[in-house]
Amino acid sequence: MKEVKAYVHKSRVADVIAALKDCPTWGGPRTGRRHNLSVYVVKGSILPLDSGEQHYSMELGDEVVDEFKLELLCEDSELAEIVAAIQASARTGQAVAGWITVTEVAQTIAIH
Repeated sequence: MKEVKAYVHKSRVADVIAALKDCPTWGGPRTGRRHNLSVYVVKGSILPLDSGEQHYSMELGDEVVDEFKLELLCEDSELAEIVAAIQASARTGQAVAGWITVTEVAQTIAIH
């Protein structure tokens, strides 16, 4: 099992979520399976799309951009499709428009 984290521009997050939900591996009525997606607003150093996107954080003492961090778990066999959906939908036209990280999950335990 893998944990996927993606850091994307706030202007792209809705499209990324829609792209994930359109993935056949996401589940839905066909399989009855849904991935648990968590979304956080974070302050980061992603390259701003324009000057209005970047602001100074008094707490951090530096220029930051509000970006979104998405987290989800997936089976190894689903990884390529999920990463491709994020990559395609998060594009902004910049050389680097965000980041995707993938880590191995040793164990998952359902809470019933």
